[in-house]
Amino acid sequence: AAVKMAADTGRYRSAMSKSKDPSGLLISVIRTLSSSDDVQDRETEKGRLEEAYEKCDHDLDEQIVQHYTELTTAIRTYQSITERITNSRNKIKQVKENLLSCKMLLHCKRDELRKLWIEGIEHKHVLNLLDEIENIKQVPQKLENCMSSKHYLHATDMLVSAVESLEGPLLQVEGLSDLRLELHSKKLNMHLVLIDELHRHLYIKSTSRVGNKNKEKEKARTGGSSGKETSPNPLIDVSNLSTPRKFMDTSQYSTPGTPAIREISLQEMKEDLDVDPEENSAMFMGILIKGLAKLKKIPETIKAIIEGLEPQLKQIVKRSTTQIADHSYQRGESVSQENQPRLLLELLELLFDKFHAVAAAHNVVLGHLQQIVGSPTRSQEGVIKLYDTADVSAKIQTVLQVLLMDYLDVKNTRSATEPAAQLTYHSSGSDFAAFFAKKKPQRPKQSLFKFESSSHAISMSAYLREQRRELYSKSGELQGGADDNLIEGGETKFVCKPGARNITVIFHPLLRFIQEIEQNMGPGQAKQCQLRTFLTYYINDYFLNQVRTEINKEIEAVTKVSDPLKILASADTMKVLGVQRPLLQSTVIVEKSIQDLMNLMHDLSAYSNQFLEMVCDKLKEYKQICNTAYSRGIVQSEEKLTISASWAKDEDISRLLQSLPNWASMAQPRQLRQKREDEEDFTRAAFAKESEVLTGNLGDKLIPQNEILRDVSDLKALANLHESLEWLAGRLMGFFSSLPTTQTMSPGSDAQVNAEHMRSREQILQTLNDLARAFQEMADRCLLVLHLEVRVHCFHYLIPLAKQGNYAIVANVESMDYDPLVVKLNKDISAIEEVMSAGLQQHKFQYIFEGLGHLISCILINGAQYFKRISESGIKKMCRNIFVLQQNLTNITMSREADLDFARQYYEMLYNTADELLNLVVDQGVKYTELEYINALSLLHRSQTGVGDQTVQNTRLQRLKEIICEQAAIKQATKDKKITTV
Repeated sequence: AAVKMAADTGRYRSAMSKSKDPSGLLISVIRTLSSSDDVQDRETEKGRLEEAYEKCDHDLDEQIVQHYTELTTAIRTYQSITERITNSRNKIKQVKENLLSCKMLLHCKRDELRKLWIEGIEHKHVLNLLDEIENIKQVPQKLENCMSSKHYLHATDMLVSAVESLEGPLLQVEGLSDLRLELHSKKLNMHLVLIDELHRHLYIKSTSRVGNKNKEKEKARTGGSSGKETSPNPLIDVSNLSTPRKFMDTSQYSTPGTPAIREISLQEMKEDLDVDPEENSAMFMGILIKGLAKLKKIPETIKAIIEGLEPQLKQIVKRSTTQIADHSYQRGESVSQENQPRLLLELLELLFDKFHAVAAAHNVVLGHLQQIVGSPTRSQEGVIKLYDTADVSAKIQTVLQVLLMDYLDVKNTRSATEPAAQLTYHSSGSDFAAFFAKKKPQRPKQSLFKFESSSHAISMSAYLREQRRELYSKSGELQGGADDNLIEGGETKFVCKPGARNITVIFHPLLRFIQEIEQNMGPGQAKQCQLRTFLTYYINDYFLNQVRTEINKEIEAVTKVSDPLKILASADTMKVLGVQRPLLQSTVIVEKSIQDLMNLMHDLSAYSNQFLEMVCDKLKEYKQICNTAYSRGIVQSEEKLTISASWAKDEDISRLLQSLPNWASMAQPRQLRQKREDEEDFTRAAFAKESEVLTGNLGDKLIPQNEILRDVSDLKALANLHESLEWLAGRLMGFFSSLPTTQTMSPGSDAQVNAEHMRSREQILQTLNDLARAFQEMADRCLLVLHLEVRVHCFHYLIPLAKQGNYAIVANVESMDYDPLVVKLNKDISAIEEVMSAGLQQHKFQYIFEGLGHLISCILINGAQYFKRISESGIKKMCRNIFVLQQNLTNITMSREADLDFARQYYEMLYNTADELLNLVVDQGVKYTELEYINALSLLHRSQTGVGDQTVQNTRLQRLKEIICEQAAIKQATKDKKITTV
């Protein structure tokens, strides 16, 4: 029964767990009890129920014990909630009662309330109108404050809203008519103020940082001289404009911590009344554009910007010109005295930076305008045509072109003698070809006197300078300087004297600026910008022609004279050039012109081929001038070349003479030569070789006077020509060796044109080197002519001495005199020595006179065969001739001239009889050649008596030959024995 009871208890519990509703369990128990007939079953069921209830009470007590605190809290919370609900019900009930009573009251006073409500609305509207009138009355004062503090957006908003109110709700207020007219007038003129401010930021504020930057550079360069401090907050920083720069780059406007201008929408721009509105120039320009848009003056703004672009750029040019002059004045430089183009370069660099800043500022303004024009609110008001960056670039190029035309003196209104000729700007530089037309020369205005140096003028100039310093100190530009540091030129003032050569200083910076412009040109635009077209046209059609004309004029001044080889450079010029011997004036001028062209080629590297072609042309012309002067003026007489010139022209003879050691010794400096132990014998062998060639060709004929150069001035001219051409050749070699083999072409050129230029550059360089060698060869030929001419003079005077002279004389006073021909030769040699020592360097002077004694000795010894007879007095006279020649040559060469002792001994040998001569050869050995001994013996046969008949003479000659052969054999045997012994 206990098990059954436990099972029933579990069943009840499971039934309870299955059904959350206890009423279901109760119904089940009632059904069980009613259906059971047995009392026992009912008792059993009752027992089970009681046990289950006990169990349940036990479990409940345990749960209450365990969760007493929570149960207590829950009961209290329930009580408070119940109380609040009860109170709320009471209050709602009271509100309902009150509403019912209000409803009843409202029904009673509805008309009166409606009247009061309408009056309340009317009073409120009147108060609003009064407030608005009060605010509008304060608008002029507020507007003035905003305008003075430059918060233009607030001012514009205030003005537009005030005018709208006055012309709208307050239109009928008669007391506001004066205010209405005043504000309406201000609204009509407001956009002019905004446009002026926009121009100021576009052209002055945008460039002020550039001016400050240059001024800081000047301070650094001059050691930090005192001056006004620049603004701590730069308006527009253009210091990051490196080369090559983007022409319209606006990145300079984005400062750290602020987004780039492009990323800021115009709608999002707000004006902060607590900060300086001009601190951020780009933001300020955006605010100005926004204000102009509110005034609906965007078309007028665009028109004003376009119309003011060129005048404003010209004002920048004028301000920059004065700024550069001021800086030079502060450095203590005088523009009018030095005429330095460096200041023009400074001006252009400053203008390039300022124009970059202006272009970038315009790009910012264009961005703002595009946002305004492209906004949906503008679509219904018609199309507004904007300007673009190409317009700004074109105007900048136009202004720069006009400036360049003035500084490069394109109109040719300035010259060295006309420093104050009139030079004016033109409004446009597009049709620049018109400026190349010939203009009527203007007469310079000459003043009788000037007041510029008077005390009044000086004090006035200082006063004006001080005024200008104060005027510009606020904007940070043009801090001090002098107007009198500018060169006057009509409407324009210049920082340096205008002239075509100014292009050399500014060409490369100008080319970089042009490249920057072209890199930013759109794809639909031309390949070349307007400024490049002008520059190319100017250099090709004007500058190159002017340079050519100037050089031609200089060269013609020294070559188009009767005798260009007789005009020498001044002593001062020679000192500057560092040369020891006189140079021709024409050569110095040609070298100066070539150096000038080489400098121009370096400065205008893109046109180097044209300058090299000019160099070629000038050198070819000068070579022709030298050839003509050499041939017709000096070495040619009666349509026939002199002997020395014809020999020097002959390739074989000139090659032979230049192969001899004395030429090599002359051409190579003494300190660089390799020393030879037998140098003296080696040189004597060279002299012997030369004398042999000359004697073989000239030793048997009389030379007429028209085949020698009798005028010493011609020889001097040859010496000067030699030194000049050799110096010129050396200078040219130095110039050409440093030239690059390829030309640096300007960007934008065709590849095919480049290839042609490269080929032509190689050809030009080859031509130039050939010309330099040609000048050196001509110089060498002049030296050879001089070398040969002195020797031809010896033949001219000494051959008649033997052939026509009478030396079979008796001893008398006449026999004691020198031969007149020898006297003439000595005078001739002395005169030549005088001009050669002055005109030639020492080693070349030695080349001409060394070896001359050997040749004279050979001529005199060889001349023995031409004497008909000779007496002892004749021999004595001959020895005296030789002595005086030896003495003269010794004074010239400062050496013993032992070769003439050899000739004297030869003639002293003739004091002997024919037979004694043979014995002398046996005793002393062979000193002369066989032919010379034969000539001496034959002369003795002709001159002395008792020498026997022809057979005896022939026998004696035969014996002489045998003796010479024997002596030669003995000499050879002795030589062989020495070799064997060694």
